[in-house]
Amino acid sequence: MDPATAVAAVLVASLTLYVLGGGADFGGGVWDLFATGPRARAQRDLVADAIGPIWEANHVWLVLAVVLLFVAFPTAFAAIATALHVPLALMLVGIVLRGSAFTFRTYDDPGVHARWSRIFAVASVVTPVMLGVCIGAVAAGGVRLDPATGAVRTDFVSAWLRPFPFAVGLFTLALFAFLAAVYLTVEAEDRGLREDFRRRALSAAVAAGALAFASLVLARLDAPVMWAGLTARPWSLPFHATTGLCASGAIAALWTRRFRLARALAAAQVAFVLWGWAASQYPYVLPPDLTLAAAAAPDRVLGLLLAALAAGAVVLVPSLVYLFRVFKGRPPALARLESGAPGGGTRAPGEAGTDRR
Repeated sequence: MDPATAVAAVLVASLTLYVLGGGADFGGGVWDLFATGPRARAQRDLVADAIGPIWEANHVWLVLAVVLLFVAFPTAFAAIATALHVPLALMLVGIVLRGSAFTFRTYDDPGVHARWSRIFAVASVVTPVMLGVCIGAVAAGGVRLDPATGAVRTDFVSAWLRPFPFAVGLFTLALFAFLAAVYLTVEAEDRGLREDFRRRALSAAVAAGALAFASLVLARLDAPVMWAGLTARPWSLPFHATTGLCASGAIAALWTRRFRLARALAAAQVAFVLWGWAASQYPYVLPPDLTLAAAAAPDRVLGLLLAALAAGAVVLVPSLVYLFRVFKGRPPALARLESGAPGGGTRAPGEAGTDRR
């Protein structure tokens, strides 16, 4: 594997980890917005408890992806930041507002809590849509360059203000909401809450399926490179079959209340969707004008970058594993208590616990 492709693979892996972690956090904000029924407050509390310990750590992967893009593929970074600066700015504002609101709403004043909770929820909806819009605009070939000079030929709105990018944006929102609901079925200690999020997960799965189909239909008209990659390559049919099996398996597991299996299959489904987008436009960074090889920094820069990534992973990966074990792990004593094993009883529904994702 050449250095440019190796860095691109790391970039896609970083985006995958961001989607599986940070994306689910955004989805939690969606369910905070749509919390209803007699357990609405408990639903919001569960979302906050699930997100609280790890939401800042999840953004590490987005920061890494941005750094990799502007260091390894500076021409592509400049073009994307220029042509898509409106949705990117909205996405950045959403990330900042969401994080600030999540903190500020912890104050005791009811009016302050309600106001910041609304901002948190709305920002959690807008940000994933803008992320998907940017991905859709790139996949559709909306960011065009002059082959001779590398100058951006696209204006500030035509690349993204189209049906296909917004279909991808809504699809992204549905996937994030689906992930969050599935994760929260595992997080929930109370049977009623678990059933609330089970129903939400099944509804989000249906919405994601419909939006996936709509995005694929629009891709045929608006994203020819992506359409060809998803339908005409040797791996296309096995890829779609595997993604479909993961999606069907997640729904079946939710239906039969096998929540941990549903969580694994839902994460696999979302990862395959992201990988399909990346593979469908390979070897382009910005189809149809800019390939990985043409956009890449010199090999010496890429080599040093890969070495820095390897060194950083020695510190980063164990730190994140430890963070998740502390805040999302389940102590052995509690596991025995939950299962009714010797030395403990059976925890009552709704009693506090630490069964985390």
